[in-house]
Amino acid sequence: MLRVVLLLVAGAVSGMVGSAGGTTSLIAYPAMLAAGLTPLAANVTSAVAFLANWPGSALGGRPELSGQGPWLRRWSPLAGLASALGAGLLLVTPATAFNRIAPFLLALAAVALLAQPRISAWLARGDGTGAPRGVLPISLGLCALYDGYWGAGAGIMTLSVLMITTGLRFAQANALKNMVLGIADAACCAVFLVFWPVDWAAAVPLGLGILLGSALGPAVTRRVPPAAARITSACIGLGLAVCLWAGVT
Repeated sequence: MLRVVLLLVAGAVSGMVGSAGGTTSLIAYPAMLAAGLTPLAANVTSAVAFLANWPGSALGGRPELSGQGPWLRRWSPLAGLASALGAGLLLVTPATAFNRIAPFLLALAAVALLAQPRISAWLARGDGTGAPRGVLPISLGLCALYDGYWGAGAGIMTLSVLMITTGLRFAQANALKNMVLGIADAACCAVFLVFWPVDWAAAVPLGLGILLGSALGPAVTRRVPPAAARITSACIGLGLAVCLWAGVT
């Protein structure tokens, strides 16, 4: 019973933090380890549970998602395919090499998020069209690949990419991030469900908590000044990067 309560609370908090622009890994992954799961099982099971973030954040982020259907239909197949590939790589390759570069990728994304206004302004000064055409698909594909492979900090990475390449304000970019990663998570979970046993006794309570918490997250982003939300998310990303780096050194 205590295990169920732990996972419900951890899911609610991580769902709210993740859908508001933070990273669920800071809460959900340690909770899974505390519940007795091995590192790989914790990663796979939390990925399955995090599927609940998709409908929750879609419900909470309806105002920001208005009119974004064409964009999502265009880029969702890429996110799903890349994430499924990442999940396949996780199951057939040792994670040690990728884990060593993950902290630096996350730190780079966090710094880019901090510098997003300057980067966006610099890109706009070029030919007035913003980021070059290939930047969004390549960056989004890499974020989805990483999300399927390991996932810690993928939200920060994707948020940074979207804010720089689309020019959307924080709340809108965050809502798109939630939908793109929802699709990516569904794709990688399809691979996990076929090839890896999921601890449903842990996934269900964590998922229920995430569903509740994720519905509240978008409302938080509407009430927080965009600059404050962006800087807070970036600092969380830098903190997670340090934690990941410390874990592999």
